Amino acid sequence: MHGSSQSAGLSRRSVLGVTSLLGGIIGLPASGQQSSRRYRVVVSTDIGGTDPDDFQSMVHLLVCADAFDLEGILSSPYGPGRREHILEVIDRYEKDYPNLRTWSAQYPAPDQLRAISKQGAIDGPGATGVASRTEGSNWLIRCARGKDPRPLFVLVWGGIEDLAQALHDAPDILPRLRVYWIGGPNKMWSVDAYNYIEQRHPRLWMIESNATYRGFFVGGDQSGDQSNASFVTAHIAGKGALGDYFSTHLKGVIKMGDTPSVTYLLKGTPEDPTKPSWGGRYARIWDGRKAVFTRLTTEADQAEAFGVVEFALPMPAGMTGGHKVRMIFDNRIPAEAFNDGKALRFRFSPRDAKVWPYIIRSEFQGLDGQSGKFTATPPPLKRTSQPSSAHPNWWIDDPDPSAAEGVHPGAKSVNRWRAEYLADFRERMNRCAAAKP
Repeated sequence: MHGSSQSAGLSRRSVLGVTSLLGGIIGLPASGQQSSRRYRVVVSTDIGGTDPDDFQSMVHLLVCADAFDLEGILSSPYGPGRREHILEVIDRYEKDYPNLRTWSAQYPAPDQLRAISKQGAIDGPGATGVASRTEGSNWLIRCARGKDPRPLFVLVWGGIEDLAQALHDAPDILPRLRVYWIGGPNKMWSVDAYNYIEQRHPRLWMIESNATYRGFFVGGDQSGDQSNASFVTAHIAGKGALGDYFSTHLKGVIKMGDTPSVTYLLKGTPEDPTKPSWGGRYARIWDGRKAVFTRLTTEADQAEAFGVVEFALPMPAGMTGGHKVRMIFDNRIPAEAFNDGKALRFRFSPRDAKVWPYIIRSEFQGLDGQSGKFTATPPPLKRTSQPSSAHPNWWIDDPDPSAAEGVHPGAKSVNRWRAEYLADFRERMNRCAAAKP
C-alpha cells in the first residue's frame, strides 16, 4: 500500500516536471517582452554581512529599478552588514545615473534611494522570533499601510527578522504583503523569526526559495561567454561605475544568489508562483516540515532538509535560569537555549540533506559536552503531493526530481532561462556605459 502511494505521488510530480521543463514556456511572455505591470517593492538585504553576493545583486537591482516602484531598501544583516553598504552601491549608481536616465525616466534619483534606505535588525530576536521595533520594520509597516492599492512585494535576501517584527507589530499588513524569501542558509540563521511567522501568520503570501535560487549561478548554458566568470569579463566589467564595482566582488564571478527575487518580477506571472518565471517555479508547501525531539538524537533520527528541527530537552536537576546553554550544530552554527522553566528549547534549520552533528556547551556541568546527530533527508513525495491547508498562500521549491539541478530542488526552473536573463542584464549594464543614442 505504501509503495502504491509513493508511485502515485511520483507520477503526479513527473507530470508537473514535464510542464515545468518543456511546456512551461507557454506561460511566459514572448521572448524579449517583460511584464507590463509595475510592482511595489521593498528589499531587505544582508549586504556587507557574511555573504558578499548581495553587492552583485544590489547592482542588478539598481539597473532594473526603472521596472518597478522601489519603496524601501532595508539592511537586515547576519553579521557586520549595515545601511552604509547599501549607500556604497548607491554612490556608484549616482555616477551612472546621467546615462541611465536617458534610457528611462523611471530610474529613481540617487537621493531618493538614499532616503528609502533604512537600518533594520542587527541582533537575533531570541527564541520568540521577535524583539523590538527597528527603523527597517517601521518602514516596512509604513509602506504596507500606504494608500496605494497594489500589493507590496517584499524581497528578502538575508535575515527575515524585520518582516517578523513588522507582522508582530502590525498584523493588519499581512494581506498587503507578497514575500519572496531567499531561504536556505539564511533560514539557518533566522530560524526563530521564521518559526514565529510560520506558526503565528500561516496565511502569509510567501515564496520560500531554499534551493531554487541556486539556478541563477548553477547549471544552465554556461558555454563560451555565458559562464559565471566569462560573462563578467565580457559584459559587466568596464560598464560604468556599477560594472567596475560588480566585477571587484567575488573575484569577478557571478553568484547573485538573491537576484532571482528580482528577475521573478521582470518576466513571468508574479501573482502565481506555480507559473514559470525567471525567478523560478514553485509548488504549494506541505505539512510535517517541523520535527520536535525531546531527547538527544542519533544518526538514525530523521528530519526534513530545509525544515525546522526543535529540541525540547528536560531541565536537569539543579539547573537554574542563570545557566547559559547553547547547542552548536556542525561545529559552527549556535542555537541559544530558550528556558521555559520545564524544558530547554533549541531550534535549527538544516540546509543540506546530510548528517548534522551537534554538541551542547554550557556553564552547567551536567549538560556541557553532551552531543548527538540527526539526518536531514528530502521529504517523501507522498507528503509533498498534499498541499498544506494551514498555509494556503505559501510556496516552496518544486520537489519533482526533474526540476532539480543536482542536489538543488527546483533550480532548473531558474537556470533554464539563463540565456534570457543574462542577456537582459547585459543590456541594462550597457546603459551604465553610455547614454541612449
